Amino acid sequence: MMKRLSYTSPSFAAQVRRLDRRHVPSAELSGYVAGIIAEVVKDGDKALLGFAEKFDGAKLSVKTLAVTPAELEEAAAAVPAKVKRALALAHKNVRSFAKKGLRKDWSMENAQGAEVGEVYQPFQRVGIYVPGGSAPLISTVIMTVTLAQAAGVPEIVVCTPCDKEGRVNAAMLVALKLAGATEIYKVGGAHAIAALAFGTKTIRPVEKIMGPGNKFVVEAKRQLFGAVSIDLLPGPSEIMVLADDSANPAFIAADLLAQAEHGKDSQVLLATDSEALLEAVELAVENQLSMLPRAALARESLESGGTLVLVKDLEQGIALANAWAPEHLSLVVRKEKKIIPQLRTSGAIFVGHYSPVAVGDFLAGPSHTLPTGGAGKSFPGLTVDMFQRRTSIVKLSAKALEKSAPVVELFAEIEGLAAHGRSATIRTGRPL
Repeated sequence: MMKRLSYTSPSFAAQVRRLDRRHVPSAELSGYVAGIIAEVVKDGDKALLGFAEKFDGAKLSVKTLAVTPAELEEAAAAVPAKVKRALALAHKNVRSFAKKGLRKDWSMENAQGAEVGEVYQPFQRVGIYVPGGSAPLISTVIMTVTLAQAAGVPEIVVCTPCDKEGRVNAAMLVALKLAGATEIYKVGGAHAIAALAFGTKTIRPVEKIMGPGNKFVVEAKRQLFGAVSIDLLPGPSEIMVLADDSANPAFIAADLLAQAEHGKDSQVLLATDSEALLEAVELAVENQLSMLPRAALARESLESGGTLVLVKDLEQGIALANAWAPEHLSLVVRKEKKIIPQLRTSGAIFVGHYSPVAVGDFLAGPSHTLPTGGAGKSFPGLTVDMFQRRTSIVKLSAKALEKSAPVVELFAEIEGLAAHGRSATIRTGRPL
């Protein structure tokens, strides 16, 4: 079912090179998304309503684009207490973790006596995309909106697709209210990203866009980078397991299937130096697959994006992990403390036999919004400080300027920018 690679194969080196991923969208995808963005820029709300009908089968109006207080109250009444308790527990962990990561203002005195430092302020209006589709990702609300709330963002705008009746999942609405969303719109896909970036009559533009999505959402974020600030490019879910023969094959199979059930674009990979473990995991995947409600979807994912790799040793597995740059890396080895510092491109690392990725997805504390498609080489996962703007502060006394001016004058002379030098000299009282 899954593709198999082995270090004993003559073509292994070439096969592994293909796993060194760099996300480059196809021309077809880029053009398609560019067309959607252009239509939203041109027609605003009219385009959003048309796309809602085309992609979600929902006949909305301008008045029903936004989720109303009445809909939030209805959702609160419909969601069981045990679900609310689970959401509250996850929210508490994520908020507590986020608060630890907030950047704090600081200052120091430089060599010339100038006071320099940084201040950190929350963005005033952010947009967060929350996927819906076949599985409404309620946990993504907790893992994104909560961070904005913890950072003190006053306007938190959420876009998420609705169903054919124009409704948003009730538990998602409860989570959105708990996490601090201030505006919620029934808009999904690339057109939601365009609306957040440029605004429409109904949706005012934001300063930064966060959140995961499918390939169309990710491509829209990529194209709009610069028009608006973007967090990272988190696309379809993926996992890599790096394991030795101490690992439990049933546990590994369960983790692979947990990511595969997201959909056909998911990627799962096992790298191990134990052929016996590889064989056992493959058998366990087949046995567990039959128990899943989304078995057909998971099987399709495994067939298109599943890979089992027999490596010569764990050093070769580490090199593969750094090249593939997985969203989630499950590390199940005897000498984990030795290996962790060598893993440099993973979105998140789950260590040991009892750390399923699903706990990170739903409860642990760090955000589950992580780089995919090899982007971990360049991007970290979503963190609370991404909701803060950094501003540098410089303040000089007359004495500090006196010490600084000669250096400023010299740089100005070297670069041929006389006015730069004069702007310092004129303040010292020395002849220009």
